[in-house]
This record gives sequence, C-alpha cells and structure tokens, in this order.
Amino acid sequence: MNRPLLFLDVDGPLNPYAAQPERRPDGCTTLRVPRNDAHQDGTVRSSRRRPLRVWLNPGHGRMLLQLGFELCWATTWMDDANRWIAPVIDLPDLPFVDFGDALLQERPDGVHWKTRLLVDYAGGRPFAWVDDEQSELDQTYVTAHHPGPALLHHVNPRIGLRESDFRTLADFAQCLDTSPSTG
Repeated sequence: MNRPLLFLDVDGPLNPYAAQPERRPDGCTTLRVPRNDAHQDGTVRSSRRRPLRVWLNPGHGRMLLQLGFELCWATTWMDDANRWIAPVIDLPDLPFVDFGDALLQERPDGVHWKTRLLVDYAGGRPFAWVDDEQSELDQTYVTAHHPGPALLHHVNPRIGLRESDFRTLADFAQCLDTSPSTG
C-alpha cells in the first residue's frame, strides 16, 4: 500500500512569515530569495526589489521525513520549493502540485483555491494537508469529494510547524497504519 500524502505549504507552516518582523523565530535561519519579475513578453528578469526574507528551521526536513508520509509541495512556490526551500531543511527534491491557471484564483463558494486540486492530486489516497489558510469550507469540500481519510491541519503563520503539529501528523499516519485494510 502507498504511504499517505503530506501536502506541504511553505509560507506559514515552514516559513513563519507572520512572526514579528524584527524577531526571527527560535531555531530558524534566514534565507534571502531574489525576486523575479515576469514581463509581458514572457521573459523573467531579476527584480530590483529587496529579496524575499524566508525563515526556515533546518530540523524540519528530518522531522517530516520521519512521519511516514510521501511528501509533496502544495505551495505557490511549486517547483521553486525544491530549489530554495528543500536544500535549507535537508529535503530531497519532492513532487509538487502544479496549480497552473488556478494559482491564487479565488472561488465564489469560499473554498480555498488549492483544495479541489489537492483532492484531485490525491486521487482517493489518504492525505494530510498543512497550511495556514484552510477553513471549515475546505473540510466540508474534502469530506464531500474525497473518498479516503484526510486531515486538514491548520498551522499558525506566526509560529510555523511545532512539535505538537508533528505529533498530530504522526498520530494521523499511525491511525492509517492500524486501520483495517479493505479488499
């Protein structure tokens, strides 16, 4: 049986971007990511704007790998997470959900723009999704459209992933391991 998926958002869970700007969270290192500007002609050039400040805890990669999930980026960073985030937290290159045209497109029903795409990507497999933007509407959507177990786990963007979050994820994965198999 395949391991359950763990959909990882970057900003909020891994990068506690909403923490006090003058105080780097404990255990985090600072990464400066150059910004790029897309132009109408399709070219991308380095921006003159200040680099994006990202706070990452180098220990998070090891902790995520020990959870028993198949990890997958579910972030607006998409494949750039493999370039900028994974090396800092010691993760291998991971698959990512390509949000394509749905990227940041609000839905009229209030369901988060990622939710349908994550359910589709999971294809019925059990999954957990760590993010700082889910709501009850997302849980309702997942319950109605996903036949397998799913955990939508909200992470406070002021503090990012903490030990209690890792325990919750581990408990969910362990629960799946002990569930009676069907078939």
